[in-house]
Amino acid sequence: MFSSLFPLIAFTAWTILLVLIVVSFRTVQVLAGTKKSNEFPAWIQHGSDLYWRIHRAHLNCVEGLPVFGVLVLTFILSGYQNDTFDLLAWIVFGARILQTGAHLSGGGVWNVNVRFTGFIIQYLCFTAMLVILVRSIL
Repeated sequence: MFSSLFPLIAFTAWTILLVLIVVSFRTVQVLAGTKKSNEFPAWIQHGSDLYWRIHRAHLNCVEGLPVFGVLVLTFILSGYQNDTFDLLAWIVFGARILQTGAHLSGGGVWNVNVRFTGFIIQYLCFTAMLVILVRSIL
């Protein structure tokens, strides 16, 4: 029951893991004395290329998580069950991992194309989930 809840929890855990990595990078730099705590402006690239890609991957997760959360939780609260909805939720999580992996692997054309593919898959699934949700409520 409510198997779409599991990919939502996994997506949330992935987002938390990425922010913990970002915080770890920053904490090490502050404790080592190489940066002050106010030297991490959100709008300017700071740190290594890998650190910045992790930072951006985390922000991408934060952008998608509320949409995913609203869809899944609203569907669960509606009391309906739909295997397609649950499958789409798992596809969203898989596409999120794909997008993050491509983001972390580099900034080349191939990486960006794979990252964009993961993004598009998520939003196509969000759209299909919204359609299923609206149909189930009406």
